[in-house]
Amino acid sequence: MEKLYRPAALFVRFVIVLLVFASCQQVTTDKTRYELLIRNAMVVDGTGKAAFAAHVLVNGDSIALIDTDTTKTYTADRTINASGLYLTPGFIDTHAHGDPLETPDFSNFLSMGVTTICLGQDGFSPEREDLKEWMQEVNSKKLGVNIALFAGHNTLRMLSGIAYDSIPSAQGMAKMEKLLTDALDAGCFGLTTGLEYNPGYYARNTELNRLAELVGKKGGIIMSHMRNEDDAYVEASIRELLEQGQYCPVHVSHLKVVYGKGEARANRILQLLDSARQQGIRVTADFYPYTASYTGIAILFPDWAKKPHDYQEMLKTRRQELATFLRSKIIQRNGPEATLIGSGPYKSKTLQQVAEELNKPFELALMEDIGPYGADGAYFIMDENLQETFLKAPHVMVCSDGSPTMRHPRSFGTFARILETYVVQKQLLPLEEAIHKMTGLSAETIGLRNRGLVKQGYKADLLVFNPEEVKENVTYENPHQQATGFRFVILNGSVVKEAKVETTAGTGQLILK
Repeated sequence: MEKLYRPAALFVRFVIVLLVFASCQQVTTDKTRYELLIRNAMVVDGTGKAAFAAHVLVNGDSIALIDTDTTKTYTADRTINASGLYLTPGFIDTHAHGDPLETPDFSNFLSMGVTTICLGQDGFSPEREDLKEWMQEVNSKKLGVNIALFAGHNTLRMLSGIAYDSIPSAQGMAKMEKLLTDALDAGCFGLTTGLEYNPGYYARNTELNRLAELVGKKGGIIMSHMRNEDDAYVEASIRELLEQGQYCPVHVSHLKVVYGKGEARANRILQLLDSARQQGIRVTADFYPYTASYTGIAILFPDWAKKPHDYQEMLKTRRQELATFLRSKIIQRNGPEATLIGSGPYKSKTLQQVAEELNKPFELALMEDIGPYGADGAYFIMDENLQETFLKAPHVMVCSDGSPTMRHPRSFGTFARILETYVVQKQLLPLEEAIHKMTGLSAETIGLRNRGLVKQGYKADLLVFNPEEVKENVTYENPHQQATGFRFVILNGSVVKEAKVETTAGTGQLILK
């Protein structure tokens, strides 16, 4: 009987060997050649879910394959060994500044892992009635990052002829709505408002709600530098924005409470936003991790001393009134030593130092030697505990509110600071949550398709790094120091930054909605 079964057993073994051989041959002959292989990375995919080990493969500008079986081998033109490193989506800066026609490389953003920035903020966008022309000019540049553009309400007011009128004429309103429609049709992601600035300051609810209705019909979002961020007025400012939220998603830009203190105060603001969400309003916010704001020095001056009023005339007719106002305002904002001049002849000096240098009271230095449009400044007016409470909220994402030229550490350090200070040092956020706030949440909020996640078919905007190595490197005195620690920055499938060597070839894109 044993002899009868032996041939059958041998045949079975022979078949098994053939199948194994065929399987091996299939792996060899069916291998796809990829352009880039990132091996053995710990992937934090931007959703907030736990990290997982995987190979990530890239072809062209997109993620071609994510394989969690790290025993497999692949053929690629270039391989990055990411063992012991994390791979994440490139960061998305929901609120940034800069002119791509002047500084298209945006290296400050790239150095801190930002691959996409949102421009047209605070109500100010390119002063063009036809944004398509501007977009064509931008597309001719070699961009260092991807750019998503918003239409600015202040700019639309000026272009439409409404300017500083508090109640637009029917003709002016129709022109502004036409300009907004054209901007959204050209590919803008929504509208921004800067109601603390002129001429947006003059806009009232009827006007803003009409524009919000139009934004909603076009599938956009309104991002707002609200009317007043001071502790006594911030809730009223939020409610004004939430009214627009009846028509479209709304977003609080650089959420803060000037002069506010403590976790409890932050939670009251968050409760207001949560209550609105429960009523069906889609409201989100962003945040930068510094306790000093930064904007034009005009923010310190009263409305009657700013455009369209004649400042020199005000100096003649209301000089003492202006001096009294400015002195009170500066003292309220933690004194002249808490205002750091960021541009102009007195940059890098506090208002106190400027006053001592000129040997005059600080309010007179501000009135006579700087003026409402003579400088930008950093203002140390925020409470760290309050701001950190905002950072932990689930609907708050990260922005820099920075630019390549702004003299504030947030321009070069924001996203590195989140990792260095709040993930590694303070352990305020788990890495996965921090990455979500800088990638997936941002993309979902803005409406960026195919970006913000490590996902098959998505654009290959990727970072490879060890969080322990990431450093922001900036100070208020030396704010233009680039962040370090990102081993690789990959933009639209191309390695544009490697360790300390920048190899960017301008692979950024103007993204249209």
